[in-house]
Amino acid sequence: MSGYVGDVIPFSYDGRVWLFYLLDERPEDPAAGPGGMPWALVSTTDFVDYADHGVVLPAGDRDAVDFDCYTGCVIADGSELHLFYTGHNPRRGDADGSYQVVCHAVSDGDPTRWTKRPDLTFGAPAGYVPQDWRDPFVYRVASDQPWQMVLAARYDGGPDRRCGVVARLTSSDLERWTLAPPLWEPHRFITQECPDVFRWGHWWYLVYSEFSDAFQTRYRIARGPDGPWLAPARDTVDGRAFYAAKSVEHDGRRFFIGWIPTKQGDAWQWAGDLAVLEARQDDDGTLAFTLPAEIIAAYADLQQVKLSPVDGAATEPGQGATDRYAAWIADPVPGRCVIDLTVDVAPGTQSLGLLLHAGADGEQATILRLEPQRDRVVLDNWPRGRTGPAQWQIKGDVPHVVELERPCPLPPGRRTIRVLLDGTTGQAIIDNRVALSFRCSNLGAGHVGFFVTDGSAEIISFTVNL
Repeated sequence: MSGYVGDVIPFSYDGRVWLFYLLDERPEDPAAGPGGMPWALVSTTDFVDYADHGVVLPAGDRDAVDFDCYTGCVIADGSELHLFYTGHNPRRGDADGSYQVVCHAVSDGDPTRWTKRPDLTFGAPAGYVPQDWRDPFVYRVASDQPWQMVLAARYDGGPDRRCGVVARLTSSDLERWTLAPPLWEPHRFITQECPDVFRWGHWWYLVYSEFSDAFQTRYRIARGPDGPWLAPARDTVDGRAFYAAKSVEHDGRRFFIGWIPTKQGDAWQWAGDLAVLEARQDDDGTLAFTLPAEIIAAYADLQQVKLSPVDGAATEPGQGATDRYAAWIADPVPGRCVIDLTVDVAPGTQSLGLLLHAGADGEQATILRLEPQRDRVVLDNWPRGRTGPAQWQIKGDVPHVVELERPCPLPPGRRTIRVLLDGTTGQAIIDNRVALSFRCSNLGAGHVGFFVTDGSAEIISFTVNL
């Protein structure tokens, strides 16, 4: 299968996790015009080894309402499977844009074979914008309750950037749907893409992707299935480079699957590489995110990292002056590996972190920087781009405005950093709690290193797993 992974629709069934996804084929000849978008499918039991099942929901023909098969969901109702998806055709619409409709397909139990039911297609009811009626997600509050469907929608009228709503419908047979009060009206976004609802213990969760502001997947929590939906202290799943994440419960664990977008120059693109995080629940409902243990276990050759100081730094971190930038560099590491660092950070330290894809002197690198004074982790690059030919015409820091960052509590003491490198993509996990995914096109020489600025940090352990 050739192409890029768009929105992922995970489904746990028959002992496997089935990962349906929007296949972005990106034809090499733009003059040929875009083809419709199908759903493709892979399945796995461990997020390490995947079976490729190819295209399972083909795009409709040129004039079909589902020329593009966009995001939806898959559910089981007894022995029958139901697939709900968004139908879109750029040729259907009006001056305000093309319409979106909810489409339906069924299967007798084989996730790789589907029969479309065009007779069950429906669009936005009165009061909702027909151009945004998408991403159906179907669930039940309890087995004896009606089915519910939530959608990314917009009210017809009102401020354009604040009329987004999580619309809701109900059904007793999965075929006829009745409009119900919205699940959430935040009065905040254009709309809330890819809604996902689930219960975990005493908490209910509403997950959505916010494409109109920070391009992040966020979540809200509630004590009941109807809200009120509250924002936890850390309400994001990851950063800018982990989008449209939807979750699945499998074997008592909760996984979030999204995609790390490709880039063209400085511009992020739609679709990219599949990425997986596992969630852990705190008592207050807040979610922590880490990499599944199965992925880490696939990198079994553990090697110690041996650092050498550069630019007059002390022999080892934690020694020497605390009023300067100091760095230490090790040998290059493979493009696919897991890096683990545990450090003891002294109070008052301004910043510290990892140098990835670095040159031998550390001057060029992808920088994973922890900033205790700001309680955040950021992804930076050096050298940056230029704005002109003069020496001073370079792109510099804008305080509190960086492309990739996550809020992250960083009190003094022991901190852990784990980074999964996979070619041009990476996923960093701080303290087994905060995730920051990224993509880098300028990989450099491949050295790994450590740095600290205006402070001190002692390395407890530093390893690479191959």
